[in-house]
Amino acid sequence: MDNWIALVKANMKDRKVTQDELAERLGMSQGGVGHWLNKRRVPSLADMNRVLAELGLGYLEVALEIREREEEVPGVETHYNPYFRYPVSDWKGACELREERATYRAARFELTDYHAEGEAFWLPVTGDAMTAPSGLSISAGMLILVDPAKAAEPGKLVVAQWADHPHATFRQLLEESGQLYLVPLNPTYPKQLFTDACRILGVVVQATAKF
Repeated sequence: MDNWIALVKANMKDRKVTQDELAERLGMSQGGVGHWLNKRRVPSLADMNRVLAELGLGYLEVALEIREREEEVPGVETHYNPYFRYPVSDWKGACELREERATYRAARFELTDYHAEGEAFWLPVTGDAMTAPSGLSISAGMLILVDPAKAAEPGKLVVAQWADHPHATFRQLLEESGQLYLVPLNPTYPKQLFTDACRILGVVVQATAKF
């Protein structure tokens, strides 16, 4: 609950969404939203996910995790969920890793249930170029999982690098009039023409908030 409240409040601040505006989107009163965000009432899982969707975080899901006790319970089947760990890189390191094809030097790893097709890696989001006023939005401080083996098709979020720039950039690959562009989700930033001087380092397959 605390993590959900922190995530909602952070994204409301990033998007400049007030409790009144969020309540209107949800079709409820401002007081009801206030009760949730101040822990006076606990929303249902469906309501928690509905709030995330209205803030452009529909790719995240609040789920109830039920664990079995250590002792065996008769008649209860045990399920195992696979998790994979990938290194957390930085934006310069991402370029070096793809260039050298070297072993990962990152000391930090994060877990996910995503089974990557290639040598995937996490990157911390910086800046607000991918923070949108509505719809899909990925805020600073979140982690994105990049899979170099995924096909970079129009509409995908990608990490790319320009030949004359030592660092990578995070944008959405879009096609307009037969030409590809790297487009930020924040409309105050300019889009860039995708040319032969730019290469795709990988496709973003997950985004997550860490607390």
